[in-house]
Amino acid sequence: MRLREFWQLVDEVFGPAYGRALAREQVLVDLGGRTPVEALDAGLQPRDVWHALCDALDVPDAERWGKHPGRQAPPRSR
Repeated sequence: MRLREFWQLVDEVFGPAYGRALAREQVLVDLGGRTPVEALDAGLQPRDVWHALCDALDVPDAERWGKHPGRQAPPRSR
């Protein structure tokens, strides 16, 4: 997943205003007590940040990949 795709999914799944606020303000344990923006700035992979955000907010797998039915889910890091 590229950074551009991360932000596109944030906008599609959560809405542009709410999604951007979540990314700036939601502190996540799975990201080491960082917000998604802080985690991305620290060099974490966008797909890992995306999975952590969706896991924390209980977003079902079927709803994680935005409005494009053919979009493939990025694999989780091992």
